[in-house]
Amino acid sequence: MMKNDGQIKLLIGIDDTDNAISRGTGYHARQLGHALEESGLGKVHGITRHQLYVHPKIRYTSQNSSACLNISTALPEEVRGYCAEYLLDQSAPGSDAGLCIARAEEVSNEIITWGLNAKDQVLHMPEAINLASEEGIYLQGFTGNHEGIIGAMAAVGLQAGGNDGRYIWRKGIKELREMEAGILSARQLKEELSLDEIASLQGESPTDDERILINDWVRPLLKNHKTILITQRTQNQDDYEWELTGKETIRSIS
Repeated sequence: MMKNDGQIKLLIGIDDTDNAISRGTGYHARQLGHALEESGLGKVHGITRHQLYVHPKIRYTSQNSSACLNISTALPEEVRGYCAEYLLDQSAPGSDAGLCIARAEEVSNEIITWGLNAKDQVLHMPEAINLASEEGIYLQGFTGNHEGIIGAMAAVGLQAGGNDGRYIWRKGIKELREMEAGILSARQLKEELSLDEIASLQGESPTDDERILINDWVRPLLKNHKTILITQRTQNQDDYEWELTGKETIRSIS
């Protein structure tokens, strides 16, 4: 979105940057985001992970997930060049790294549909290339056979759709994990992570003053274009009324 200060909102999708023994695409997404900020090229607002279709006809390393960075920048061309250089330099041997970049307001329904289809269909590179060309967004492969372009464009579509995935980076997550006390009020937690909501799978939500136990795996979800942290009531009402929902449950719903 073009703003008065010249900032443009970009979605940057990456996929298949790893091999069986290297760090995964989520790690590379976080490192790329850090590098972009350190280089003064943009501000990262969040990074989401998106689970794609697992099928024998699809080549993937471990879980077939891709990642999308949400950034604001006044230097979109420089960002594109930096991301391309990063993937060329940092993608693991044997990977099929792909990169997709689009202005957030220019992500069409067709790109969003591509992302949704990538969750339950086998998609192909020629289709991805044609769609990116038709919609006027940047899509490029860098290593191996370039198949990562399929998931990279899917990540952009899924984040733009606003109803898929979980945050693997968001300002405040690292600090929360390092907290000694590990208990915050719902109001404090919303402020620390700039959350839209704190909710439970049962439909109930903590009041602003109720206390929440923080675990070491803080992963808000992207649902209905909102950033939502999932919690559950606890039996230990003396110290805190709620606790963050565990890793396996969050994985299963995102």
